[in-house]
Amino acid sequence: MRQVNVYVNDRKAGVLTEMHPGKGYSFKYDPVYLSSDAPSISVSLSKNNASYESSSLFPFFANMLPEGANRKVICRTYRIDENDLFGILAAMAGKDFIGGVQIKTTAK
Repeated sequence: MRQVNVYVNDRKAGVLTEMHPGKGYSFKYDPVYLSSDAPSISVSLSKNNASYESSSLFPFFANMLPEGANRKVICRTYRIDENDLFGILAAMAGKDFIGGVQIKTTAK
């Protein structure tokens, strides 16, 4: 099970979890973020107390990933399979994403 933290404008919004490699994902809002007046991270992941679950990486997060030559370079550099979307997202944790949503690794 792999996890990354999701931040919006430097506020922890929730945790994205890969349940089994490439076979199931969940996103759960952080209770503090959920009780704040901060917006949902996306229309498809509205603020909700329940955990969102999907058999594929949520489109919102998949759309944050690089494409084409940039993806190939990142995968080669970090030795990640190009089909391991969660792995690519985790490898990019802490890097500059477009917009207010950031991905950061969870503390171990």
